[in-house]
Amino acid sequence: MAKKLTKLIPKKRIHKSGLAPGSAVFTGDVKMESVAITVINYDSSGIKSFSPANIEETIETSSKLEGTVWINIDGLHDVKPIESICSFYGIHKLTTEDIVSVNQRPKLEEHGEYIHIVLKMLDMADTGTIDSEQISLICKGNVLLSFQERTGDVFDGVRERINAGKGFIRQRGASYLLYALTDSVVDRYFYILEFIGERLDRVELGLLDNPEKAYLNDLHLLRKEILKVRRAVYPVKDVAIQLEKTGESFFPEELNIFLRDLYDHTVRVIETVELYRDNSSGLLELYMNSVSNRMNEVMMTLTIIATIFIPLTFIAGVYGMNFSNMPELQYKYGYFIVLAVMLFLLLGMLHFFKRKKWF
Repeated sequence: MAKKLTKLIPKKRIHKSGLAPGSAVFTGDVKMESVAITVINYDSSGIKSFSPANIEETIETSSKLEGTVWINIDGLHDVKPIESICSFYGIHKLTTEDIVSVNQRPKLEEHGEYIHIVLKMLDMADTGTIDSEQISLICKGNVLLSFQERTGDVFDGVRERINAGKGFIRQRGASYLLYALTDSVVDRYFYILEFIGERLDRVELGLLDNPEKAYLNDLHLLRKEILKVRRAVYPVKDVAIQLEKTGESFFPEELNIFLRDLYDHTVRVIETVELYRDNSSGLLELYMNSVSNRMNEVMMTLTIIATIFIPLTFIAGVYGMNFSNMPELQYKYGYFIVLAVMLFLLLGMLHFFKRKKWF
C-alpha cells in the first residue's frame, strides 16, 4: 500500500561545515511533530511490546529486559534522545552523527562490538512518485536499534512474524532481526520496480500508438525515479557483501545462507534497475524517432503538394502575363486546352508518385 506523505514542517537548512567531527546535527526536514518510540522484546517463549513516553523510560525499561530487544525510534529532528540512547549503548559519536545526517550513502560499518547499517527505504507516495527515507540499523549483542525519519515503514511483515511466532525469528537473536529488516528493505525495491515497469509499459504502448508530448513528460519523470532507485540500490550490494564477510563475529554460521540470499536479491534488483534504465533510454529514442518520422511524413506531403503545383503555377504565370502578341490568347479553345494540359500534368505526377510509393 502506498505510504501517505506527511506534511513537511518548514525548516531552515542547517549546514555542518566547520563543526567538529561527531557533532550530531539533523540535516533533513522535520517530518513529524514529536519523536515516537516503540520497544519489542521477544524470545522463543513469548513477546512483549510497549511504547515508552520518553527516552529515559526507554533506557530504564530496556536495560532490564532479557532476550532480543528491538528499539525503534521514529523522528530524527530531536537529536537529544538519539544521543542519549546511543551514549547508553556505547555507540560512537561518528555513528550518532551519521544517524541524524539523512543524506548518507547506504553503507555498513563495523565498530568492534556493533554493526551500523544505513539504508534508503523506498515506498510509493499517493502522488505516484517514489518516497525515499533514510533508516539506520545498529546491532549490538541482543539489542537492535532502528532510527527512521518518520512513522511508517516496510517492517510490518517482520512484526507480524514476531507476533505470530512464525519461522525462526524468535529462536534467533538480534543478528537475524538485522538480516530480516535489511531483507525487508531490499524486497520493497522489487515492489517499486514492478510499479516502474508497469508505467514503462504504458508509456511504451502510448508512444507506439501516438507519440504525444505528454508521454515524453511521463518518461522524464520515470527516468528520474529510476535514477533515485539506482542511487538507493547500488551501494546495498556492497552492504550485502560486507555482511557475508563479517562472519561469526556477528552472525552465526547458519545465517550464511540467508546472507547469500540477500546478496542474490540485491543483484537481481540492480539488474532490473539497469534493464529499466536501458528501456527508458530506448523509449526516449523511440519518441524522438517517432516525432522525426511524423515530421518527415508531413514534409513529404507538403513537398508532394508543392511539386504538383510548381508546373501548374508556371503555366498559370505564363498565361497570366498581359502581352497582346500571345497567339494562344486569341484562340477560341485556348483556355480549355490549357486547363486540360494542367489536369494531365496533375494526374501524371500523382501516378508517378504513387508508383514510387511516396504516399
